[in-house]
Amino acid sequence: MSKTVLVVDDSPTMRQMVSDTLRRAGFDVVLGVNGEDALRRLAGQTVRLVITDFNMPVMGGVALIARLRARPEFRFTPILVLTTEVEDKRKQEGRAAGATGWVTKPFDPARLIQLVNRLVP
Repeated sequence: MSKTVLVVDDSPTMRQMVSDTLRRAGFDVVLGVNGEDALRRLAGQTVRLVITDFNMPVMGGVALIARLRARPEFRFTPILVLTTEVEDKRKQEGRAAGATGWVTKPFDPARLIQLVNRLVP
């Protein structure tokens, strides 16, 4: 089974940095610019992990996580929030929606790959 990761971030630079990091580690990457775009890009795709920003226009990370968790095929898919947000209140919102983990920006590529490899063996 291919190791495909959905990366959702409204920042082109951040999408590029995360996708380059993942691709170098052997992952396939599907990119989305916000939650709504990500849901469209998932049609016909099987992803093993989702990495999403918290704050995005159109549909933010919490709404995206909730929409994904409502789908049976995403009930157990790991979802990481990659964000500048560090407040406990924000983390609780993410967890309540179904986020698996929280990674703060700027991220350390080696640590991100370690975490991703643990979640997607």
